[in-house]
Amino acid sequence: MIRVLLVDDHPVVRHGLRGMVESEPGLVVAGEASSGDEGLARAVELKPDIVLMDLRMPGMDGVEATGAIVARVPGVRVLVLTTYESDRDILRAIEAGAGGYLLKDASAADLAEAVWAAARGETVLAPSVASTLVRQARSPAPPSLSAREAEVLRLVARGRTNGEIGKELHITEATVKTHLLRAFSKLGVADRTAAVTKAMGLDML
Repeated sequence: MIRVLLVDDHPVVRHGLRGMVESEPGLVVAGEASSGDEGLARAVELKPDIVLMDLRMPGMDGVEATGAIVARVPGVRVLVLTTYESDRDILRAIEAGAGGYLLKDASAADLAEAVWAAARGETVLAPSVASTLVRQARSPAPPSLSAREAEVLRLVARGRTNGEIGKELHITEATVKTHLLRAFSKLGVADRTAAVTKAMGLDML
């Protein structure tokens, strides 16, 4: 039997999930929890095979609970089951160690198959979620500035000259120019004004 723990702050949702899980031969609900904190405690206590985890709950959310459960319960697989499919939510869940990401509009058959697949060690993703991850993988990563490069650009934004920046940061003017040139290269710009404008637009300053 595959033992499943249900973690969701809505009793009606847990009731529906229990019915869906237990209608499938070979699956059984080992327990329920109404919050991330309770989900972690129940997972440590019950050591289920699969956790069906809601994403947004008061207190410890589903992502935090997922990371804690994966770290403390060897062999457990966490499937996020949520109504949300934003890029940030998906990445946070996967990075926390979730073995799958499903939407709550999944059919009973799809949910059962996802549980069986997760139990086999497979990664389970709703089609729309998989498309989002593929799109992100194909998108170029945004540029990133070093702490010093960002610090230099912040001073440029305040109207400081290279000499003034050097004195304030206790570095040579040549070093200031080097940091600026590196920032220009990363941001794909050719001058100070464009660098500051683009960095601010990317929320780097």
